[in-house]
Amino acid sequence: MVSVAHSVAFRGVEACLVEVQCSLSSGLPGFSIVGLPDKTVSEAKERVRAALACMAIAFPSKKVTINLSPADLPKEGSHFDLPIAVSLLAALDIIPRDITQSVIAMGELSLDGKIVPVTGALPAAMTAASEGYDLLCPEACGREAAWVSDARVTAAKSLGDVVRHFTGQVPIAQAQPGEIPASPQRSDLSEVKGQERAKRALEIAAAGRHHLIFIGTPGSGKSMLAQRLPGILPPMTAMEALETSMIHSVAGLLDEGGITRNRPFRDPHHTSSMAAIIGGGRMAKPGEVSLAHNGVLFMDEFPEYQRNVLETLRQPVETAEVMVSRANAHVRYPCRFMLVAAANPCKCGYLSDPERACARVPQCGQDYLGRISGPLMDRFDLRVDVPPVTYTDLDLPANGEKSASVAARVAAAEAVQSRRYADRPGVRTNADAAGEALEEIATPDTQGRELLLRAAERFNLSARGYHRVMRVARTIADLDGSEAVRRPHVAEAISFRLASPAEA
Repeated sequence: MVSVAHSVAFRGVEACLVEVQCSLSSGLPGFSIVGLPDKTVSEAKERVRAALACMAIAFPSKKVTINLSPADLPKEGSHFDLPIAVSLLAALDIIPRDITQSVIAMGELSLDGKIVPVTGALPAAMTAASEGYDLLCPEACGREAAWVSDARVTAAKSLGDVVRHFTGQVPIAQAQPGEIPASPQRSDLSEVKGQERAKRALEIAAAGRHHLIFIGTPGSGKSMLAQRLPGILPPMTAMEALETSMIHSVAGLLDEGGITRNRPFRDPHHTSSMAAIIGGGRMAKPGEVSLAHNGVLFMDEFPEYQRNVLETLRQPVETAEVMVSRANAHVRYPCRFMLVAAANPCKCGYLSDPERACARVPQCGQDYLGRISGPLMDRFDLRVDVPPVTYTDLDLPANGEKSASVAARVAAAEAVQSRRYADRPGVRTNADAAGEALEEIATPDTQGRELLLRAAERFNLSARGYHRVMRVARTIADLDGSEAVRRPHVAEAISFRLASPAEA
């Protein structure tokens, strides 16, 4: 007779249900696992043997066959140890077979029978809740999985605890969600001296989730400004927090206890590979663009990234999702992020400084920023020149506007957008609006429209650039509390769209 337990196989952030079947048959003693397992899953045989021996359970002198169904779905990861052990214990009539059929189990076994934490508990709990199963997971993963409100989560320390729970000897209490950690003290925007235009651009970008690029000399405050962006963004909604945490769970980045409402801020080094930025590797793991989902991806020294890495950003920036294709996997990850880039105006960094610039002006700047292709540069809604800060500004006290004040305006503008797009699926902020929705909500008044048409003709804006100006103007109007998009809003949006002197 075949005993059955269940587990999951991960396809991106989706946890696909896997039936773990165990058969004991006569013949030469052996232990085999079939169903397209990878090397890690195949090695579960030895870990299960040792764990059973540690519990003084004799391994059966029969032919043991474990089938992971469906057989055409690749099975990867050490989390199959626990469901294999559970199905085998059920086949030995040590735990009731009817109970194991209603459980999704995941966890790695150590040789002494302890259950080691694994990645992906949150998406596994989502699948368990939607399919009507209980979830059995390591104790360290319980508080993460319990955030799924409809899931019944049992978190066990060891395989012995699992046996005692299923046989009714020592039941394990249902896991409870971990506490939401307090937000860390962030650097305040008031610490940035001068750079009022850059601060204004940061506020507009935060309010409408617009992509932004800073171009300025070394030490002018580009990184300092970007690092203060999370402090003016509103906390994630419950749904956004769950979406982001599922990605971080698959990547193994969640702290014990799980979910946080802080928006992610990812700042990869410019030597990062395409797999690190976009996603990939042997198990098609999420990259930085997906780890920044619902948050900020800050790419400092933007032109220094490999050209092929920069070009692959064009599609995720537009579609808010990325397809990671490998020989044995085609995985789709969400990646709705704000791209904030920083770049020097040229290789030496001092193109705009006549005393320090190299002799190759303006060719130095054209060659350096030319590493950013036109189509990619066209996807930045706001382009901001960040001039050097004067010594006079540096000597002033830090008395600029606090992040809390800016965050309040950003939150008010976002609330307007939430009401505006409540009945438009897939549109959350002004940066997402397109087609008829954009025409309806962002068409300027007569004077504003005339200005926009003249600017489009004068500066040869592309169709994408034209629509991005409309989106930014709509956000500026929301910050201004205006129902209509007026000429001043359009004028400010155009001013942030024009090429910087360093690009010209």
